[in-house]
Amino acid sequence: MKRRELITKTGLASAGAMLIPGVLDAAPKPGKKSKKSLRIAHITDVHIRPEHNAPTRFRKCLQDIIGHRVDFFLNGGDTIYAADYSHIKRERVDEQWTIWQELRKEITQYEIHSCLGNHDMWWAAPAKNDPMYGKDYAVKQLEIPGRYYSFNKKGWHFVILDSNNKNAGSLDEEQRKWLQSDLAELHPGSNVLFMSHYPILGVNGGTHSDRDYMTDLFYQHKDKKITCVSGHIHLLDYVVYNNVQYFCNGAMSGFWWEDGDEESAEKYWVKETPPGYAILDLYEDGTIENTYHPHNY
Repeated sequence: MKRRELITKTGLASAGAMLIPGVLDAAPKPGKKSKKSLRIAHITDVHIRPEHNAPTRFRKCLQDIIGHRVDFFLNGGDTIYAADYSHIKRERVDEQWTIWQELRKEITQYEIHSCLGNHDMWWAAPAKNDPMYGKDYAVKQLEIPGRYYSFNKKGWHFVILDSNNKNAGSLDEEQRKWLQSDLAELHPGSNVLFMSHYPILGVNGGTHSDRDYMTDLFYQHKDKKITCVSGHIHLLDYVVYNNVQYFCNGAMSGFWWEDGDEESAEKYWVKETPPGYAILDLYEDGTIENTYHPHNY
């Protein structure tokens, strides 16, 4: 199938919601008697920056999301363009977080539950006791309870992971112990949604280096209904393994708000994935409808 035919058949050009045959259409649908519990916006890889008119473009995306009447936001990391490179100065880190905070003020009516992305931490601070160094400062800027945490909403348990440890895309031992305890406290049949920055499992690479540990852990809890969402690779990806669904939902910034390169199928795209966000409809029976909405702002 040619790309133009795919766009027409999936309704990308007319409907704005990307439903890729074999990907989102493959996800289980809620039972007839199941009621919707929540509608959530999953944004990831915002990479906010002053260049390329990114703040204005992101602001328009937020208005689109509000139109979906979501209950709250999940923010999948790489919130700012980049703080992690060795040449990044304090002023540049502060500039990016200031833009994020200004945009956050425009949607104060919504909770935003975020995870840490690999580009969110400033490791080039002059000392480890510098208040802007590392994860603690990013946690503070994102206004989250810690680098990993969990919470409950309307019959769903949400687990937010920190994938940024010694091995890229992995959990440290402290977090593993916490996660095992957190899952053990849930009743059989519990509905659980994981959010990580790196995909735990996927087709296009960039996944957790400890994916075997994670999938084994999920199998130990096969009496629960588990779904995972992620970002990081800026590509749409969907797999099912041992009845666990793994959605990688592209990137709000697409090609980092830039035009793209020779591998981009269209302007702003990363390979065949346009910039966008996902709307997640969560049901009482544990099913999730994950719909990706492209934008070209």
